Amino acid sequence: MRTRLLALVLLMLLAGCSSGGTRDDGRITLRFQSLAWQEESVAANKQLVKEWNATHPDVRVEYVQGSWDSVHDQLLTAFEGGEAPDIIHDASDDLADFAYGGYLADLTGLLPARLKSGIPQRSWEATTFGDGVYGVPFLQEPRVLIANATWLRKSGVRIPTPDKPWSWAEFRRITERLGGRGKYGVAWPLKEPVSATLNLSLSAGGQLFHRGPDGKVTVRFQAADQVVPRTVHAQANTDRSASPTTLGSGGSDTLPGFFAGRYAMVPLGFSYRQQIVQQAPKGFDWQVLPAPAGVGGLAQGVSPQTLSVAEDCPHKKEAAQFLDFFLRPPNMVRLALGDWMLPTGTEALKDPALHRTKDGWATGTALAGHLRPAPAQSVRGYPEWKDKVATPALQEYYSGAIGIDELRRRLEEDGNLVLARYQR
Repeated sequence: MRTRLLALVLLMLLAGCSSGGTRDDGRITLRFQSLAWQEESVAANKQLVKEWNATHPDVRVEYVQGSWDSVHDQLLTAFEGGEAPDIIHDASDDLADFAYGGYLADLTGLLPARLKSGIPQRSWEATTFGDGVYGVPFLQEPRVLIANATWLRKSGVRIPTPDKPWSWAEFRRITERLGGRGKYGVAWPLKEPVSATLNLSLSAGGQLFHRGPDGKVTVRFQAADQVVPRTVHAQANTDRSASPTTLGSGGSDTLPGFFAGRYAMVPLGFSYRQQIVQQAPKGFDWQVLPAPAGVGGLAQGVSPQTLSVAEDCPHKKEAAQFLDFFLRPPNMVRLALGDWMLPTGTEALKDPALHRTKDGWATGTALAGHLRPAPAQSVRGYPEWKDKVATPALQEYYSGAIGIDELRRRLEEDGNLVLARYQR
């Protein structure tokens, strides 16, 4: 009896872990692993799955909750074990190794024309590897400055707009003017410094990763790539206008000090506005400002959230049909509002709900046309380069432990040794 019971439990567990398939009654089941985590976002995702299931009785989608904290390792284990979900929520900067490794389906011939034409080509570039498209980019998040509106108004500084942003030099001068007496003009949360540095550097004309005629990528840390790091380093170590204690913090860690009036501004992802709305003290006046601009204007790198289909999925056509439903313009708006982000779709971006001045929506939407794929999107070996080379090197530079020449040496010499292993 106990043996039979154990066998039954094992069968149930295997059934729960296996990829989607066809049941005895002919109905297809697709497993959709979502990384939505905010309450509004989870609700929007689950409601769309419910609406699909209500209108597609022969293709049932099963919602599976995933986590951003462990998605890469979890997916790698699932792929290698043949137990990956059929429809995969991830971010574009995590797709390269999975795409080149043969774990994701090429969606080129599967996606309907409406979905392909409704998203700008610059966004598709974030999920294109070689000759294939391995994900649908659907949500994106610019970095903005969240500012204490009362503080800025009393200081008399010029308030930037998307039409007339601050330059990086002006931003440095203003943060120095705002700081002093135990307060700081800016708090940089740089616990994870690489993506912030690389993505904002596009505004200064930075590129960092250079692909040669042979297709191989090398790192070159040139003058344009140094504008943003030098600004942050000067604010923290020379001007003392940036809080030194937040350099090792995450974005959420800076909010209590921001609300308490210790920092005039915090550079954060656009979605942090939801936390500010939920946590700010009554009467706290804040506003959203565009990030500084350089020779590249307001250009900024982003790694859009993506939806992919596993190569092992036995029902790729039906999975693509679900993506088409899930990402119709009205649905994309619902997902964007739930995540407090911007949709990639041009039709969705026109929705009036995304152009309100309240909570800074209009400022974020004005930046949408300036967003570009993050510089590292197609670089194989980027996760290892980021974790083992770039993160510790930038952390030490921002804290003042090393200078710009040593930072350049480590990013280039040590970094290129890492990348070379992936490009043989």
